[in-house]
Amino acid sequence: MSGRIPQSFIHDLLARTDIVEVISARIELKRAGREYKALSPFSNEKSASFFVSPTKQFFHCFSSGKHGNAVGFLMEYDRLTFVEAVEELAKRAGLEVPREGGGHHERLVLDGPLDALAAAERFFREQLRKHPAAIEYLKKRGVGGDTAKSFGIGFAPDSWDSLTRFFDNPQHAIEAGLLIPKDGGKAYDRFRNRVMFPIRDTRGRVIGFGGRTLGDDPAKYLNSPETVLFHKGRNLFGLYEAKQSIKSELPFLLVVEGYMDVVMLAQHGIHNGVATLGTATTREHLALIYKSTRKVVFCFDGDRAGRAAAWRALEQALPEVHGDRECLFMFLPDGHDPDTLVQEIGQAAFREQIASAMTLSAFLLGELSKQVNLATLDGRAKLASLARPHLEKLRPGPLQTLMIDELARMTRLRREDLTPQTSAPSPDDEGPRRESRPSAGAVESGATRPVRRALQLLLERPDLADRVANTEQLLSADVHGVPALVEAIEFFQENPGANAGQLLEYWRGTAKATGLERLMRQELGIAEEGIEQEFADAIRLLQHKALDSRRRQLLAESQTRALQAGELAELNALTLQLSGRHVVQTGPAR
Repeated sequence: MSGRIPQSFIHDLLARTDIVEVISARIELKRAGREYKALSPFSNEKSASFFVSPTKQFFHCFSSGKHGNAVGFLMEYDRLTFVEAVEELAKRAGLEVPREGGGHHERLVLDGPLDALAAAERFFREQLRKHPAAIEYLKKRGVGGDTAKSFGIGFAPDSWDSLTRFFDNPQHAIEAGLLIPKDGGKAYDRFRNRVMFPIRDTRGRVIGFGGRTLGDDPAKYLNSPETVLFHKGRNLFGLYEAKQSIKSELPFLLVVEGYMDVVMLAQHGIHNGVATLGTATTREHLALIYKSTRKVVFCFDGDRAGRAAAWRALEQALPEVHGDRECLFMFLPDGHDPDTLVQEIGQAAFREQIASAMTLSAFLLGELSKQVNLATLDGRAKLASLARPHLEKLRPGPLQTLMIDELARMTRLRREDLTPQTSAPSPDDEGPRRESRPSAGAVESGATRPVRRALQLLLERPDLADRVANTEQLLSADVHGVPALVEAIEFFQENPGANAGQLLEYWRGTAKATGLERLMRQELGIAEEGIEQEFADAIRLLQHKALDSRRRQLLAESQTRALQAGELAELNALTLQLSGRHVVQTGPAR
């Protein structure tokens, strides 16, 4: 059966699976305190180094380094693929594995809406040939017939029911976002008097449309609404066409804003353009991009709004840029977008501008440097403070190392003062050996200790997540690893009864999963009755750091401008809450 297995099904399947039962059906396990142990099934040994945690639903083999949840064990021991392992667990639980496209799940993709969208594409393309005004518009914009054909461009007539009448039953077209329902079981056309651009998924299937008005509609562009098929934050216009233009891996992808930007770049021989669909770049967009290429170039206007949009894209890109991945930023001359610029200067000159795009490191440090005076000690200190949270989002590797070196040069600080103390919410020990049972206060030192300890305790007792009331406040703590801890807390809050193995599956394939696996193999080093109190202490310490981070932010602001009355009141309250000694007086900053 084709189609992807829904993540929700895998989550539910692991909730029904006991990893101890799965493993004990294959090898002999012996109880060892709160865990089970056995001789490694993956290596020849005489002493037990294979451990299974029923609480975490996790196994770890210290002799071979293999570890994971029930799915991972079957993949290693039975030598199954991921899909085969899921199918084996489902068979054991008496469940049928649903697939996206199979109609077994209420959130899955159905053939009906896909068929409706494919039929609508044919209808719009046929209508384009019948409407000279739409053809003239495309010609005036510089779009040739071959380019229009390759993108499947069409036209929605200026009528309330032209597409509605095309369908005998409007239901699937309503589900696909093509029609809008009205009273009496009837519907009317969503797109009217618009040049239509089909939006395709990575398999080439039409999942939505974008329409450019030819009238005086205040909404110049109109996208399909969010449906079971179409999600603005997960899809990119032009990606399928870009991949079809070359047989090998794309050398790069150029992220632009509009449909016509992508189309006109292709018209001029640049087939690497993709467009976000009326939304800012998301992590899902970047994950999609980096599956197709190792290099992404963001193209923005050179004005203030363009640079602000580029900065938002940079913040999303930081965790995704690692290994041989590249991220660059190209800023256009005033008054131009990619459509007009490529028509004015041509393909060769436009490619030269792409080649000279600004690197991620240059853009990041350059933008932050504009906020400080590097000629002063205070300015250099502020730059280090501004840059630190961004550097911590990068995965450990050459880029992070070199950026720290450059920041050290700019601030005249030692690189040791700038290096993140940890690269993931996990133990420092990389080795596969069994770790000794540490005392509660000796798990690790430094600012990240409460993050790691809280996460370690949470993995043992996921129900502790319900004790954390304000996760948004935690996120403001200037401590590496807090976002991962908050995500874990919210995962357990949203999934009552879930265990650490399910969180591991949820994070499969990410750097967080690697960190989680390393942390899960550590022994807890504390009696059961002390877990709740130590978790509460760790969270309380992080909340204190969050409040102090906000206080320091307000103090820094007071050095450059007069704080407003509300900000002064907040600063005073924070100062009292944190120290109980010093209160900032109201009045203008001096």
